[in-house]
Amino acid sequence: MSLTHDAAPTPSTGRRFRAYTTKHLDELTARAGLGADERLAVRAVASVLPFRVNSYVIDELIDWDAAPDDPIYRLVFPQADMLPHDDVAGIADLLRRDAPRKELNAAANRVRAKLNPHPAGQMDLNVPKIGENDPLEGMQHKYAETVLFFPKQGQTCHAYCTYCFRWAQFVGEPDLKFASSEIDHLVRYLHAHPEVTSVLITGGDPMIMGEGVLSRYIEPLLQVDTLESIRIGTKSLAYWPQRFTTDPDADDTLRLFERVVESGKNLAFMAHFSHPNEMAPTLVHDAVRRIRGTGAIIRTQAPLIRTINDDSATWESMWRTHVRHGMVPYYMFVERDTGPQDYFAVPLARAYEIFRGAYTRVSGLARTVRGPSMSATPGKVCVDGTAEIAGEKVFVLRFIQARDPELVGKPFFAKYDEKAAWLFDLEPALGATRFPYEQAPPEPAAGLAAPAVPVPSP
Repeated sequence: MSLTHDAAPTPSTGRRFRAYTTKHLDELTARAGLGADERLAVRAVASVLPFRVNSYVIDELIDWDAAPDDPIYRLVFPQADMLPHDDVAGIADLLRRDAPRKELNAAANRVRAKLNPHPAGQMDLNVPKIGENDPLEGMQHKYAETVLFFPKQGQTCHAYCTYCFRWAQFVGEPDLKFASSEIDHLVRYLHAHPEVTSVLITGGDPMIMGEGVLSRYIEPLLQVDTLESIRIGTKSLAYWPQRFTTDPDADDTLRLFERVVESGKNLAFMAHFSHPNEMAPTLVHDAVRRIRGTGAIIRTQAPLIRTINDDSATWESMWRTHVRHGMVPYYMFVERDTGPQDYFAVPLARAYEIFRGAYTRVSGLARTVRGPSMSATPGKVCVDGTAEIAGEKVFVLRFIQARDPELVGKPFFAKYDEKAAWLFDLEPALGATRFPYEQAPPEPAAGLAAPAVPVPSP
C-alpha cells in the first residue's frame, strides 16, 4: 500500500496556517528581548527587505530563550545591521516621524536599487523567446537542458529567509517581479526545444499553491515526451510540513506526485534546509516519509550563511540527518551577490574549509553533495580547493553547469584571495589575463538566451 494513503500523522501540529508580517514585527522582536531602538532599526530593514513568518516557525522552530541569537530566529527575522547604517538610520527616522507611505517607499526603493535585485541576468540574459522579439515571461533558460518556470500563484513563501536571493520577488514592486500564469507558453516552448529535459518549478515557493492550482501547471508537462524530470524548488518541508500531512489537500497533492512518477518522469523535490533544527520536529519526518512514498526523490540544498550555518558540524549534522531519512544531499551554495550579501557571505576560502570539514566526516551516501557552488552569471562554479602551482597559491575552480557547455567539468584557476566571497571578486592566476568564461562564447541555439557574459568591472 502506498505511504501516501497512511493515516494522517501527528495531528497536534495540524493547526491552520497563520502568517505574521511587518505589522506583527514590533511585538515579535520585543519577545526576543530587543529594546525600542533596536526594534525600530529592524522595522527599517523590513521596510526594504521582505518579512513573513508563520505560526509553525514561531511555535515549533524558534528557541525564544536563545533569541535573538537562535539560528532559526536569525534565519527569518531581519537584523538591524543587515543593511548599511546610514540607510537604516534614514528609514528609521522616517518611521519615527510617521512619514507618508509614498515617502517611505521611495526611500526603500533607493536602497533596493543598490542591492542588485536580479543577479545573474535573470530578468534579461536568461529569458527565452519564441521568435525574434517574443520573450516568454516567467521563464528562464540558462542551461540547455533545464528551464525554470515561475508560476504566478507561487510567488510567495510560507516564510521568508533573511538571506533569500529572490527577495525582489516579495517586496511588492511590479518591476521586480518575475512570474507567469501561461503554462501553454511553457509547453509550446518545450515542444520547440527537445533539448530541454528538465523543468524546475520555482518561485517563491510552488508549494504555497493548493493542489488544484499546482496540478494545472504540472499535468500539461506530463504530455511532453522529451521531458524527463520535473523539479519543485521548495522550503515547505522546513517551514510548513503540514502541507503534506494535515492540510486539507495534503493527500490530493501526494496523489498528484504519484501521477508524475506513474507517467514515467522523475519527480525531484528540491528541499531547502538551512539548519539541522528544521529537521527536529517529528512532523517533518512524517512529511518526508509521505513524499518519498509517492516515488518522488527528495534532494536537499542550502546556501552557506554567516551566523546561521557557517561551521562544519552544522552541515555534517544536516547531511547525516537527511541521509537517515532517505533524502539526497545535493548542494551547498555560496551566498549570491544580491541583497544583504555583505552581511551573510562567507569568504570562499573559509567556505571550502567548512565544506571539506563536513564532507570528510560523512559516509559516501552523503557525498552526493556538491559545493561550495556559486550560481553566477556564466554558470555554477564549484570551489574544488586550493593548490600551489609554480609557486603561486590558487583556487581550483570548476563549472558544474555553464552557459557554454564546453566549459563544464574543466578546471580553471584564480589567484588565492582570503577575502574573496564571489566569482567576480577573483582574478585569473598563473599569468592568465582572462578566465575561460570571458572568452568569446559559441553562437546560442535558436530561441536560447545568448550565453555572452559581460566582464565584471574591477
